[in-house]
Amino acid sequence: MSHDIQGAADRLLEAYRTGQPIDPLTPEFADAPLEAAYRIQQTQVDVWVAGGDVVRGHKVGLSSKAMQRMAGVNQPDFGHLTQSMFHLEHAPIPDGTYIQPRVEPEIAFVLGKPLEGPGVTVADAVRAVDFVLPALEIIDSRVKDWKIGIFDTISDNASSGGVVLGSHPVGVTDVDLRMFGCNLHINGELVATGAGGAVLGSPINSLVWLANTIGPLGVRLEAGHVVLPGSFTKAFPLAPGDSIASTLGGLGSVTAVMGRADTESDAAEEGKA
Repeated sequence: MSHDIQGAADRLLEAYRTGQPIDPLTPEFADAPLEAAYRIQQTQVDVWVAGGDVVRGHKVGLSSKAMQRMAGVNQPDFGHLTQSMFHLEHAPIPDGTYIQPRVEPEIAFVLGKPLEGPGVTVADAVRAVDFVLPALEIIDSRVKDWKIGIFDTISDNASSGGVVLGSHPVGVTDVDLRMFGCNLHINGELVATGAGGAVLGSPINSLVWLANTIGPLGVRLEAGHVVLPGSFTKAFPLAPGDSIASTLGGLGSVTAVMGRADTESDAAEEGKA
């Protein structure tokens, strides 16, 4: 059975443009291999790059048992991070940027050297990392009500949305990536705790998995690229005006702010004054 890769990509691209989510893709691609989902993802990335966006890294999704349970899957996936997805810490993210956003506390590996699989080992990955930053990933779904299976989330760029990076770089050998703790606060309330070991036993294992998974596809992780290895907790829904802070033992903290339509219009009026 043939499948309409371009048509599925076009529907997802239209959801980005209109803010209106689409029905799940899984029913019509029920017998399709996951390779088809990655082709749908790549078709969208090609459109973004042709329009002037730039690939600045990758993310590993569904790398913790908590996130796999939420999605009903038993394996990780990956997506692309483009320049337009990165937001400055503390600067309000404009209301309406996302359709149905959720937040995940993570770390970010920033590579100092290229990393290309297959055959990448933990030692190779550690050598390739320049430094680590605290991070918040805003995930989003272009599929209605987050009714997603593994095919849907892969097609939808691993449910990528946005990234907020902290500003306290730490050497990868200066923190125990398995054992450090994470506290996630939303609007001042502690909503979750986690540890680095929640991500495939250690976030560095996630980086190894990514390099060895995309290498056979002809893709390598480039120097300067940001890699998000996965969330330490389940994802939490976000609303306009929410303030999110993640504190990571030995890595410092990172804060994101979801803007409100009213405050943004007030700021615009002030700018005219």
